[in-house]
Amino acid sequence: MKKSFGPKTLVFATPVWVIGTYDKEGRPNAATVAWGGVCSSKPAAVAISLRKSRYTYENLVERRAFTVNVPSAEQVKIADYCGITSGRKEDKFARSGITAVKSELVDAPYIKEFPMVLECKLMQTIEAGIHTHFIGEILDVKVDENMLNAEGLPDIYKINPFIYGPEIQGYYGLGAYLGRAFSVGKDI
Repeated sequence: MKKSFGPKTLVFATPVWVIGTYDKEGRPNAATVAWGGVCSSKPAAVAISLRKSRYTYENLVERRAFTVNVPSAEQVKIADYCGITSGRKEDKFARSGITAVKSELVDAPYIKEFPMVLECKLMQTIEAGIHTHFIGEILDVKVDENMLNAEGLPDIYKINPFIYGPEIQGYYGLGAYLGRAFSVGKDI
């Protein structure tokens, strides 16, 4: 028997992404989001969801660009800090010791110290309840070279991203490799 929890944001797993934007004055901001994911493969695109009250919301509307910065598990404190502090009140880059790098492709900064970055231009916004979905076309994905495998592709274990468990409010690391996608199920 399954226990009913009603309508909640209880789904596993959600990514921990730090969104890079510039404000009206050109100051960089970094905001952690867990409501996000891939939403299109052609064009390559991601969606993130923000409340209108958030500083990053204003920045996205103004600049129409953002970066998705994927922190490693070793950077969990920085990612958490960027989610609990407002960029209206504090320079998160200076306080946390991260470096803003100006993207050459979009009007947004990315975080130098994070191993993986997606540079996105805003394609569309969709209102959904108390959130707005910002859909960004991915113009480039950058990965630190020391985070690549022998075939030259991003290595998930080297990048070591982590996830967020909504409702239980916890961060969790990667588990064991389970099998090749689009292949392991062929045995059934």
